[in-house]
Amino acid sequence: QVQLVESGGGLVQAGGSLRLSCAASRRTDTSYAMGWFRQAPGKERKSVAAAISRSGSMTYYADSVKGRFTISRDNAKNTMYLQMSSLKPEDTAVYYCAAVQRTGIYTQASSYDYWGQGTQVTVSS
Repeated sequence: QVQLVESGGGLVQAGGSLRLSCAASRRTDTSYAMGWFRQAPGKERKSVAAAISRSGSMTYYADSVKGRFTISRDNAKNTMYLQMSSLKPEDTAVYYCAAVQRTGIYTQASSYDYWGQGTQVTVSS
């Protein structure tokens, strides 16, 4: 089992940048695929923003964030990141990191077994 803790959220103006971090309680590089999901205000479902394979060799981005967000992982630090640039008000959401002990890359929330508590990102216009 792995515990995940997100950090780095906050309030930023449109066009600004933030970097989210997800610290894992144990090594994730050899076992866990990971992802960043977000839940917008008033929405019941979490949608994927980006996902990364356990080695970091494969990444996925939702169309809405492609070219603006970069997902990465530092296996030595058991930490995953989401660098967010050119932020828009529609990026406002609670951002969650997630992990699953499988190979490959996963874009559905139902595929993940472990979740962090979430970090709020608010983009003002």
